[in-house]
Amino acid sequence: MTLNPMNDRMMQRQRRRTLALLGAAGAGMLGWPVAAQPACIVTPAQTEGPFFLDTGLQRSDIRGDPGESTRSPGVPLALSLRVSAVTASTCIPLADALVEVWHCDAAGIYSGTSAAIGKRFLRGYQPTDSGGEARFLTIYPGWYPGRAIHIHFKVVAKNAAGHRVAFTSQLYFDEAVNAVIMSQPPYATRPDSRRVRNDRDHLYRDGGRQLTTTPVARNTKARDYVAAFSIGMRI
Repeated sequence: MTLNPMNDRMMQRQRRRTLALLGAAGAGMLGWPVAAQPACIVTPAQTEGPFFLDTGLQRSDIRGDPGESTRSPGVPLALSLRVSAVTASTCIPLADALVEVWHCDAAGIYSGTSAAIGKRFLRGYQPTDSGGEARFLTIYPGWYPGRAIHIHFKVVAKNAAGHRVAFTSQLYFDEAVNAVIMSQPPYATRPDSRRVRNDRDHLYRDGGRQLTTTPVARNTKARDYVAAFSIGMRI
């Protein structure tokens, strides 16, 4: 699928910017993106939805089931989430917070549901490092009826008083990138005309623009992407 010239130029600029950051970071199998520090803005919260499972799976590569070599088919996605504690005037990287992510596979199926009972693919959590970052290797999510393409995330941290603080929301993707990915296998076996776009999603309308990231291909021939997103939360 061909992007229009404006979107193509925007993606090229974003690609150059992200690849420059990757060169500076120099880490990970795919090269991890670097999430910018939020401008002291609290990230909008959204519902965790009906598919959350407390799996207790601490891992960065969530593409398959624990203990199995088979991986969920799809376009690889290296995702970096940076968490900062937002105060009245500053954003401080939040170390040792637990960041959990979960999402559906290319066919729109969540592990642990009736279509995949006993499975735990595309689920896991990571603690943030000293810079507030948690990194995951996953696949680009597919879609299911009624929802735009998204990834769920939950952050659990402790405040200064030692009390547990949890924050839950959802991450969305630029529609120009969605269109490119959904035109490729294994996503392309499903009718794209039935996919809900961001602006048609009832949850996206409630803060979705602030929850949208633009994944970038590593190079013009790559079938894997990198994405970064900054999370600001009050603790």
